[in-house]
Amino acid sequence: MLRPSRLAVGLFAALALSACGGKAARPEGDLAASKVTTIGVNSYLWRASLDTLSFMPLLQTDSNGGVIVTDWYVNPQVPTERMKVTVSILDQDLRADAVRVAALREISRSGQWIAAPVEAATTQKLEDIILTRARDLRRGAITG
Repeated sequence: MLRPSRLAVGLFAALALSACGGKAARPEGDLAASKVTTIGVNSYLWRASLDTLSFMPLLQTDSNGGVIVTDWYVNPQVPTERMKVTVSILDQDLRADAVRVAALREISRSGQWIAAPVEAATTQKLEDIILTRARDLRRGAITG
C-alpha cells in the first residue's frame, strides 16, 4: 500500500509531467520577442544602434540602462568638423519612440574646437537608420 505522502508526490509528478506533453501552438513571433534577452532594453534596438554607430569609437555602453555614448569622431573627408553621439533606448518594445539620438558637433577654428549647431535632420536620420536596422534584425529572427 502506498503511503499518503508517496501518493501525493507521485500525483504531483504526474501532473507536472503532463503539462510538458502538450504541444500548444506558439505564435511564430514569440521566438523573436524582445523580452527574451539578458539586457534591460530591446535587443534589436540595441544591436541596431551598435551596428549603426560601429564606425565611431565608443566611449560608454550600458545595455541595462540602454545608453550608448560615442567619443568624438572626425570624418576624414571633413577634418575640421567632429561629432559625438548619444543613443538612448527607452523601452523594451520595438517602437519608433523607443530610441532617442542626441548629437554634439564642433568645428575647428584656429586650432580650437568650437560648438556648432546640429541639424535636427541629422539626429532624425540616425534614429530612422537604427529603427530600420532593428526591424530588419527582428524580421530575420522571425523568419530564421
